[in-house]
Amino acid sequence: MTRSHAGYTREEEDSGERLDRHWNELLQELRLAQTGTQILFAFLLSIAFQSQFQAADQFTHVVYAATLIACALAAATFLAPISFHRIVHRQGLRDQLVVITDRFTRIGLAFLVAAITGGVLLAIDVVLSRHIALITVAVLLLWVTLFWLVIPLAVRARATELA
Repeated sequence: MTRSHAGYTREEEDSGERLDRHWNELLQELRLAQTGTQILFAFLLSIAFQSQFQAADQFTHVVYAATLIACALAAATFLAPISFHRIVHRQGLRDQLVVITDRFTRIGLAFLVAAITGGVLLAIDVVLSRHIALITVAVLLLWVTLFWLVIPLAVRARATELA
């Protein structure tokens, strides 16, 4: 089995098989992202109905609203490939389906980062000071940026140099 670094292709698979493999890989990634996002979304929805939340300050309500919206957008974006697939199914558009779903996934991940950091900000703000909560979220954003963006881009750049 031979792989090329640039396109991650296998000699024994044709373009249709490669598209099917990429589609299946995307679906596996989306299943994981959807589950976590849906759990976070359900948790966030329940917060607004807590009596203590009603007494929270404007900052908390704004962060909550932004976090809830980011989470809803993440969930909707992660679910978008289902609708897209249903509409273009059997139209010979698998190549476009894979490319567009990849973009949906990237956009959904950005919204998920916003939702995760917003949720952490809300929680830490309750148990510690707001200053500590903001610092914690800044560190979390750096951590996510490192592991979700910087390291993968560095690996990709290195692989491109070696190819």
